[in-house]
Amino acid sequence: MKNMIKLALRGLLRNRRRSLVTLLSIAFGFSAIVLFAGYTHNVYSGLSRLAIHGEMLGHLTLNKRGMRTEGKLDPERYLLTAAEVEAITKLLKDEPHVELISPRLAMSGLVSNGRVSTIFIAEGIEPAAMERLQKNVLTDFEMKTGYGDLVKQKLDPAHPDAVGLSEGLVEMLRLSLGDQAQILVNTLSGQANALDVTLGNTFNTGNAKSNDKFAFVSLAMARTLLDAEGRAERMIILLDDVNNTEAMRDLLLKKMTAAGFDIEIKTWQELSDFYNQVHGMFNMMFGFIFSIVLTVVVMSVANSMGMTVVERTREIGTLRAIGLKRSGVVRLFTTESMLLTLIGCVVGLALSLLVRWGVNNANITYIPPNSVSPMPLLVDMDVARTIFALIMMGVVGTVAAYMPARRAAKKDIIDALGHV
Repeated sequence: MKNMIKLALRGLLRNRRRSLVTLLSIAFGFSAIVLFAGYTHNVYSGLSRLAIHGEMLGHLTLNKRGMRTEGKLDPERYLLTAAEVEAITKLLKDEPHVELISPRLAMSGLVSNGRVSTIFIAEGIEPAAMERLQKNVLTDFEMKTGYGDLVKQKLDPAHPDAVGLSEGLVEMLRLSLGDQAQILVNTLSGQANALDVTLGNTFNTGNAKSNDKFAFVSLAMARTLLDAEGRAERMIILLDDVNNTEAMRDLLLKKMTAAGFDIEIKTWQELSDFYNQVHGMFNMMFGFIFSIVLTVVVMSVANSMGMTVVERTREIGTLRAIGLKRSGVVRLFTTESMLLTLIGCVVGLALSLLVRWGVNNANITYIPPNSVSPMPLLVDMDVARTIFALIMMGVVGTVAAYMPARRAAKKDIIDALGHV
């Protein structure tokens, strides 16, 4: 095997120009795959962080079975009662990996500045829970560039009448911090209920469709407005590690069922439609780009090996004459192809690391579709996809040389030695 590798390396060095061109085509293709995989990995990571912490979905969401369907028509029936909220909190708070259990209550209605009214959608949440959920929402880049000031929301526990309104809603109502507004909602029994509130802070939802209608209020205020003392629509569970999500969902569901609760638990992936749509789109794009690069590699290697076989026909005849079998000829050329592909991938990996370093230090931003805030352009290192691409390109590059090598091995020794 050692001698075969030496012969293969000598074969590659015989025509340096052709080998270099083929190597560079493999290197650039592999580099493109690694960089795109790293970019999508960063997008997935950012979207998961924004879903769990930014949208405050947590890792798991617990609610009564049927709340997401029948609960829209009869919310009072499917809300968790005060006793159930207390019992569930007590049952789960000491579970390993569970860092936070937060009751939530959604509502909608009208908000007015005394002259103009418009609709709003609000989430009722405890201020301390909001702060804890958003603890890990921002990357270092986002904190340095001030992006965090746009997406991070907060409620002041010392001022229960303070609310947070999205920037578009504030602009529409022409409010300033500390101004008074009035909100009107229907209670669970269908009666109108109004309350004076103070604008405590503004935030940007990051989405053009919700930035003119979203609000955050304290859980106590939401319960007062809906006349739902102690109740909750759902409970958000924050874990210590996103990798524990599926296992903890199964464990907690089993424990809750054994305790007699008829509930369902959804993961953040199931609840974040935007994450799933983007994930599916980028996976399809990665597959498309990967297939194109593989095609280029196959064509480049096959062309290079085909020309090499023609040029070295007399050498093949000589090797056959001194005892090298047909299978040995095939192994020789496939080994050359494998080495060429692997060296190209190593060069491509080095190139991708260099480009990645440059991109990550350039502080490049862009505004994605349907967004109102800039996002950083960053590239991670997706080890799993890089290894997968390396193996696939090595296999494909080796197989691409098989047919030319097989044709060469089938030639009679006399014909090969007399080839001009």
